This record gives sequence, C-alpha cells and structure tokens, in this order.
Amino acid sequence: MATITYSDIDPRKKAFIFELDDVLYPAKDYYYQIYYLFANLLEYTELNSASQTTDLMIDTYTKKGEGEVFDTIVSQLNVDEKYRKNLEIMLLTARLPLKLLLYKNMLTFIQEVVLDRKKLFIVTNGNPQMQLNKMRQTEWHGLETYLTCYFTEETLPKPEPETLNLLMKEHNLERRDLVMIGNSDTDSLCAEVCGIDYLAATEII
Repeated sequence: MATITYSDIDPRKKAFIFELDDVLYPAKDYYYQIYYLFANLLEYTELNSASQTTDLMIDTYTKKGEGEVFDTIVSQLNVDEKYRKNLEIMLLTARLPLKLLLYKNMLTFIQEVVLDRKKLFIVTNGNPQMQLNKMRQTEWHGLETYLTCYFTEETLPKPEPETLNLLMKEHNLERRDLVMIGNSDTDSLCAEVCGIDYLAATEII
C-alpha cells in the first residue's frame, strides 16, 4: 500500500491533530527502556537477573499488553509486590537512557506541515504526567515550539469530543479545517463524532 504524504492532503486544511503513542513514535520504545531501568533496580536490590527480568517484561508487554507486566513478574519471578509502586513511579517520571525517535515518515510529514504554516496539535489520552514525560524525552528536531498539546484526562478522554471542541474554540478553527491522525478505533470514533476528517497513522508510517 502506498504511503500518504503531506502533498496528498487537501491544501485547504489548516490544522493537524495527532495522538502520541504509536502515531508519532513507537510506544514500545518508551516501555522497553523503563523495563530495562526497573529490571536493573531489581538486580541491585534483590539480585534478580536484570536481563531475565527485562526479557520477561518485554515479552509480556508484546503478548498481553502493559497492564499485565507487573503481575507476570510477580507470578513467574517472585518479585515482591512492594516494587509495583516503583514501576508506577518510573513509568511517570523516569529519565530514559535514549531519546524517543519519531517515525521517519511522520517527522517528514510534521516538518512539511510547519513549513506550510499550518497548526500542529497533540491530543492524547492517558495519564498526563506520563504523556508529558514521553514528550519531554522525544527528539523533536526543533518542532516542539510548534506543538500545542491537550491532555484529554483534563476534560473527558477520547472518543468523547470535549477536548476537540475546546481546541476548535480556543484556536478559532472549524471542523472542515482539521485532520485527525490516530491509530485506534477510539481515535477514528472521536473524529467521526466530531465530524472531522480522519487518517490512520499506518497510512503515513
């Protein structure tokens, strides 16, 4: 399937709204680094093998999702429940060893949006502190000054349209001006409810 580039988009569009995880960058790049840091903490305090813990955490994330990771290392590696809090705090605040890198095609797309003097927004579901931590550690190539971010938890999470309605009001935009770029049924439903054009991130990346 041919990828969509910025030049394929209706030139009358004035603004682009992105989700963060698996749209601008691969979410796993964040979680895998956190698991590495956490596993090394366990090795230091409990003498568990860091590589074994990291491998199991990544494998669980891949097969079952982020919500199952800690329960799995408790049941399979006898990790003490008291460390759950450590992992939760790390997920919100940890400094990563490596910067998060945008998908190459997405970086090009955003750069072209900026060159064309159109507006860029991130409207993201999830814990605002964690989402902000991800953004602070992303390599934006100077694009961060052009981004305006909305955390849906501060109003109502997508697919509820409240955040998008607020965005349109605050930036004097209309539905026809917008393109929303996401990677989930939640995002596509939100765009549908709002009556704005939707593009799956997979068509760009």
